[in-house]
Amino acid sequence: MMLVSRRLSSFPLSTSKTTSIPRRSFSNEKPITFKLSNTQFKSYKCDIPPLEAATSGKELLEYYRIMFQTRRMETALDGLYKNKFIRGFCHLYNGQEAVITGVEAALSRKDHVITAYRNHPFPLFRGDSVKQVMSELTGRVTGSSKGNGGSMHFYRKSGNYYGGHGIVGAQGPLGAGVAFAQSYNKSGQVCATFYGDGAANQGQLYEAFNMASLWKLPVIFICENNLYAMGTSTKRAAAGNTTYYTRAEWLPGLWIDGMDVLAVREGTKYAANYARTNGPIVLEIHTYRYVGHSMSDPGTTYRTRDEVSKVREERDPINAVKKRLLDNKLATEEEIKEVENQVKKEIEEATEFAKTAPEPPVENWKKAVYVEDYEPTSVELPASWEYKY
Repeated sequence: MMLVSRRLSSFPLSTSKTTSIPRRSFSNEKPITFKLSNTQFKSYKCDIPPLEAATSGKELLEYYRIMFQTRRMETALDGLYKNKFIRGFCHLYNGQEAVITGVEAALSRKDHVITAYRNHPFPLFRGDSVKQVMSELTGRVTGSSKGNGGSMHFYRKSGNYYGGHGIVGAQGPLGAGVAFAQSYNKSGQVCATFYGDGAANQGQLYEAFNMASLWKLPVIFICENNLYAMGTSTKRAAAGNTTYYTRAEWLPGLWIDGMDVLAVREGTKYAANYARTNGPIVLEIHTYRYVGHSMSDPGTTYRTRDEVSKVREERDPINAVKKRLLDNKLATEEEIKEVENQVKKEIEEATEFAKTAPEPPVENWKKAVYVEDYEPTSVELPASWEYKY
């Protein structure tokens, strides 16, 4: 580890309107560099990122806060679902926190993000509060989508966040379309398009790869490989090549250790710089989910409890950040505990809010279906026009 003068990431220091954590002066706020391992990256038709990551105690503690917040929120949502405050499908993100945190740390709010249905933490990075996210899942008018979207359909135009999609792989072509808009408007921004290892076998994804390659679109295709497509392991779900970062064949790809937030951040920085200049690139971020595919899946019929426990004990992404903070004296146990207590209080308040906030009024049922105050027009053909076979 050594001191560097490199400028730190533009990761937002406050991602929730309801959080107010005091910003203290740390004993070591100078930038430091952590050495990354060359085993944390694999490349295809491109270089690997520099094997170093600059950060500080302040920034790393903020990564810890948002990852801890995400875990606590998902755990609270699990309870709300079991107590029937949440209905329908519900896909939790436990274990994958380093992926979205690292990706967002490498991007800005001007960049664009679209994903699938395992998406509850994503709006927090795009301007929504925990109360908005949780009350959306309970169908309240205070929710991110005013209670109309539920678990799978978050959306925030002002944050350049486009959801939340329930159809497997459907967000792939949409993400390419968002990237096309950036290319057309010469915005200089990229679109991070997330999908899972299950969606990696979808034909529409390869059509998106093809069009993005032809038009050199600024899109980062990000495969969150948590090793199981619903209840089927990648080895049983995909024939032949399961190295998803190489599957586009003609596009460059990068495999990243998705349990290390700094590795994800540095890999995404590299990919974003590449996409802005050269066009599409594929990331496979290797991660793990601790829970079942959805609430109806116990997550233990196709893998052992020992397997899950082993990952929790040896590779947990939140514990890894905490260890870096403590081992390098970037924060004290007391400072970390204070952050945890404030997050716990925030989640408790948001949970009660999600239970008691008002439901959408009955008259809202017809809103957001058709364009309001729209007068349909017709096209009149000239009298002399004649249809010919």
